[in-house]
Amino acid sequence: MDETYVKQLMEAQEVSLTTKQAKIIISAIEIFAEKGYAATSTSEIAKQAGVAEGTIFRHFPTKKDLLLSIVKPGLMKLAVPFFASQMVNDIFKKEFNEFEDLLRAFITNRLEFVEGNLPLIKIVLQEIAFHEEIQIVLKENFQAKVYPRLEEVIIAFQKQGKLKEFPIPTIIRFSLSTFLGFVITRYIVMPNKQWDNEREIDDMITFIMNGIESGQAI
Repeated sequence: MDETYVKQLMEAQEVSLTTKQAKIIISAIEIFAEKGYAATSTSEIAKQAGVAEGTIFRHFPTKKDLLLSIVKPGLMKLAVPFFASQMVNDIFKKEFNEFEDLLRAFITNRLEFVEGNLPLIKIVLQEIAFHEEIQIVLKENFQAKVYPRLEEVIIAFQKQGKLKEFPIPTIIRFSLSTFLGFVITRYIVMPNKQWDNEREIDDMITFIMNGIESGQAI
C-alpha cells in the first residue's frame, strides 16, 4: 500500500487518527481485502499492525466497528463520491457518436478506478451482501449522482434512433450487472488468471449491445 493511498484514506477520516489507529486500519484493509472480513481475526490484524490485540479494542470496540471505520468514513467518503462525481466529469460531459462508445468509456474508466483502489473495492464487493450500512450509502450515491446521468444519455441516444427503445432501467441494470460480474470474477474469484482487459471490454460491449438489440422494444 503506497503512501499516496494511505494519505487519501487518512484524509477521508472525519477525525484525526493516532499512529496506532492508522496502522490498525491499514493492516485491516490489507487483510480484509486478502482474506475477507469473516476469515480475518483481530489477532492477525494486531500482529501485522505491530500492536497488542487489546489496543484494537480500545479504539474499535468490535471487529465490525473496525470494518465500518474503513468502509463508512473511508471508502464511502473517498471512493463512492469519487465514483459518482468524477465519473460524471470524465464520461458524461463528453459527447459520443454511438452508445457503444459511451459503454467503452464507462467500462474503461471504471476498470481504471477499480485497479487504483483495489483493496477497498475488494472489501466492499466481498462484504456488501452482509452489511446494510454499505448497501445504503452505495444506493444513495448511485441514485443521486449516477443514475440520472445514465438515464439522460440513454434517452438522448434513443431519441436519435441510435439505441433501441428498450426500457431504460433494464438497459442500466443489464449493463452494470455485466460489468460488475466481470469485476468480481476478474479481481476476486479468478485474480490469478491471465486476463486480457481489452478483449474482455470488447466482449462485454458486444454482449450488452446484442442483448439490447435482441430485446423486445417498448
